[in-house]
Amino acid sequence: MMFGSRRWKSRSALLCLAVAPSLLAAQQAAAPTQPRADLILVNGRVLTVDASDRVAQAVALAGNKIIAVGTNAEVQRVAAPNARRIDLAGRTVTPGLLDAHAHFSDGGTSRLFVLDVAYPTVKSIADIVAAVKAKAATLPKGAWIEGRGWDEGKLTEKRLPSAKDLDAAAPDNPVYLTQTTGHYGVANSLALKLGNVTKDTPNPPAGTIDRNADGSPTGVLKEGAQGLVRRLVPGRNPGDTELGIRDIVKAFNAEGMTGLKDPGVSAQTWDTYKKVMADNALNVRVFALWQGGRNVEGAKRLIEQRAAATRPYESTGDDHLISGGVKLYIDGSGGARTAWLYDDWNRDVTGVDKGNHGYPSSSPDTIRMLIRMFHDAGMHVSVHSIGDQAIDWTVDSYDIAMKENPKKGLRHGIIHSNIPTDHAIEVIARLQHTMDAAYPEPSATFTWWLGDTYAGNFGATRSARLNPFATFTSKGILWANGSDFTVTPFAARYGIWAAVAREPLLGVYGGDPFGRKES
Repeated sequence: MMFGSRRWKSRSALLCLAVAPSLLAAQQAAAPTQPRADLILVNGRVLTVDASDRVAQAVALAGNKIIAVGTNAEVQRVAAPNARRIDLAGRTVTPGLLDAHAHFSDGGTSRLFVLDVAYPTVKSIADIVAAVKAKAATLPKGAWIEGRGWDEGKLTEKRLPSAKDLDAAAPDNPVYLTQTTGHYGVANSLALKLGNVTKDTPNPPAGTIDRNADGSPTGVLKEGAQGLVRRLVPGRNPGDTELGIRDIVKAFNAEGMTGLKDPGVSAQTWDTYKKVMADNALNVRVFALWQGGRNVEGAKRLIEQRAAATRPYESTGDDHLISGGVKLYIDGSGGARTAWLYDDWNRDVTGVDKGNHGYPSSSPDTIRMLIRMFHDAGMHVSVHSIGDQAIDWTVDSYDIAMKENPKKGLRHGIIHSNIPTDHAIEVIARLQHTMDAAYPEPSATFTWWLGDTYAGNFGATRSARLNPFATFTSKGILWANGSDFTVTPFAARYGIWAAVAREPLLGVYGGDPFGRKES
């Protein structure tokens, strides 16, 4: 797959036949009491990821269980006479690959029903305008055009699109195009009018309306300001969501992916998952996080409705849908420069966005209270935390909750955890080792897919410590990678590569703005 001037290269014609969540427990030969294999894969490179990091030749399965990993001969000995035999011809088999943070249901639906304005479909604002114009030609006047995926760092013009850009393409249709991170987007003038967004509209709480020199809105809406327009965009019905889930399951399986954590699901989405599962079509394991709300009343309702089914979870190997916990937000985006920092954001690496430290997406004290409520209820919590100040607040909140009400094994998470401070890293290490909590859930692909925007916004010093995987390893910190799909492509091979290479897609600010020290 080619993306601009940079290319991710597979090393060994990677097949990613994900045959089980893990090969760790597989044995070289089946015990006498074990069933005979009904499927064997031979003549391959089987990456066991066991303690010795063995590369085997073949693998045997009985039903959905791996019963043997070893040589062709060893595997053949445990095969039933009528076992199906697949000759891998040197291709690679991996354990089932997991995604610790993927907007699976929403992203699957978007793939089918939202206008694609992502790279490489669009490479310029002119391409965005052309895509919107073509879509408008298929719709009646007044019908909404919803799109997603643009990223100013990948656009030829290296700037944000505006309402003015979109107006000529669709003067009679309201348009809202969400940036790839989901934390900001651009509306045309008709959409702004319908949302009553004018020169006199104040910024809403935890939101920003970008403005021209005369105070009029540019069309770009960030964080909470998006709701001024997005609330008017027609929502998806359960049928659309069901189609999206069924489609994305197949796409995940094609990449060897067998499990994921879907953050922020609703009751309607949960019911749709159950419907797909009832049809035996949910061929991935889904660990769902409920949208935790932004106030105490919402948290109380969620605890009453879901706490009994949401508890520390240990897989039995046969569950496909798990009520896993709760997702909260403490800050915004590195793309929008809304994530909560101690210092000013940068512009174009060396410039300074003076006075802009980002901001909390909710009252920090309220977030701390919600964390404590869910913690006390025995529910796992993961908090979206990108900026250094946001991460400190999240891990300190976990620390306070653990000291006042020790509950080992809830495995609270730090979603994204882009630039943790030394303080945060020390607290994370301690909580992991003593309370089985505070697990970073970063997205390695941010330095690649978002890298040409991130490098400019974070600046040189912060970029060097973005996604500090080497430091995590040196401190004994465990972390789980997530694509944040649809923010970045979901294929796990990209995340594995990006964690090591740390290369931006196009190299707008050079090919190595993040360095290799933290690979």
